[in-house]
Amino acid sequence: MTSTVVYNGDLRTTCTHLRSGNSFETDAPVDNNGKGERFSPTDLMATSLGTCMLTVMGIKARAMGFDLNGIEIEVEKIMKADPRRVGGINLFFHIPVSLRNIDEKEKIILKNTGETCPVMRSINPNIDVKINWGEWN
Repeated sequence: MTSTVVYNGDLRTTCTHLRSGNSFETDAPVDNNGKGERFSPTDLMATSLGTCMLTVMGIKARAMGFDLNGIEIEVEKIMKADPRRVGGINLFFHIPVSLRNIDEKEKIILKNTGETCPVMRSINPNIDVKINWGEWN
């Protein structure tokens, strides 16, 4: 088992990672009867793409002899109706000054690594994913 999810009422859940015991709560979004005070399930889906990309890119960078400390991704989730679902995910990378001048080959390797992460490969092809690499464009 990976985790447990407990329904707490009022459209909220508590998710617990079994190996570490770490937990967090979710809430339904305001546009779907919730309070929007925590990540919604669809927020987590979109955000997991960013975390997966940075994790595998960090592994690759470490193997290449440097660290990706400070890279940030802004995640925008786009909802669609009929049926209600995630229709798009927009990612905008912010690259720290210390990583803006790595060589082009390293940038290509890191971008390819991120774009082929396990979450990206698991996303339905009907979800439009757009990546803006910021200072690495």
